[in-house]
Amino acid sequence: MGLSASVLAVDAGNSKTDVAVVAADGEVLATARGGAFRPPAVGVERAVDALAEAVTRAFDAAGVTSVDHVSACLANADLPVEEEQLAAALHARAWGARVDVRNDTFAILRAGVSEPLGVAVVCGAGVNCVGMRPDGRTARFPAIGRISGDWGGGWGLAEEALWHAARAEDGRGGPTELARTLPAHFGLGTMYALIEALHLRHIEPVRRHELAPVLFATAAGGDPLARSIVDRQADEVVAMATVALTRLDLLAEPAPVLLGGSVLAARHPRLDDRIRELLAARAPKAVPRVVTARPVLGAVLLGLDHVDAAPGADARVRAHFTA
Repeated sequence: MGLSASVLAVDAGNSKTDVAVVAADGEVLATARGGAFRPPAVGVERAVDALAEAVTRAFDAAGVTSVDHVSACLANADLPVEEEQLAAALHARAWGARVDVRNDTFAILRAGVSEPLGVAVVCGAGVNCVGMRPDGRTARFPAIGRISGDWGGGWGLAEEALWHAARAEDGRGGPTELARTLPAHFGLGTMYALIEALHLRHIEPVRRHELAPVLFATAAGGDPLARSIVDRQADEVVAMATVALTRLDLLAEPAPVLLGGSVLAARHPRLDDRIRELLAARAPKAVPRVVTARPVLGAVLLGLDHVDAAPGADARVRAHFTA
């Protein structure tokens, strides 16, 4: 039997998976990257099979066959019942004596704080928010989409922009430069042409996410309707953060609010400024900060929180992943 390391950290997203094998002193023994993690599309077992390929490579590189603790931050683990199913599937692989599964938003939160305290709002393809306290209390949302009350994220913003632009062109809605800038991004002259191209898949549906940056550029150019959509996204981010802070009794004390995901990490001035302005009004003690650290760092730190980590392990891991 091989050596036993302390933590196997897994950050599995909709597009890629990062894994790391880490010793109790914070030394990163090995890392590996794998493909997408999509249980809703392929089923839990096949999704975990995809993780296994990257885990095996990392174990081989580290010279170990198991760890003390598996810290897995997984996309699509949106509900406690889903976390339980995924934890059981990971435990069955015998990668570690203990398995802790969380939604991947927790990795972004833990990557941005020195202790498990604060709130993170992630706005990437979708939108989500989680919070935690050192005593183990957490705050979270289902974050499944519109049926769970969510609005925005890259896909939602692109959809909203398309909706308004289509109505502007055909007369059902007010005027907006989006009717010109959205089709122009694909070299087209009208919204009708863009609608046709998307519907007939002359433009692949996955490329819709390219329209979110076009929306922000149009807003920065002064278009009132585009600006209103950006402002609504800021409102949504602050609403989620404020609710999470309230649930954790953190409104009355300084607490970090981490902003992550591709939309927030891009630091669009209007969105960034409005989030900070609204947060100052609704949660004056909150300390907003954009997180750009790799989420796998957060998965490692969550794992080290659960083992007898050596002093300085946190700093050593951070140095590795931020070098």
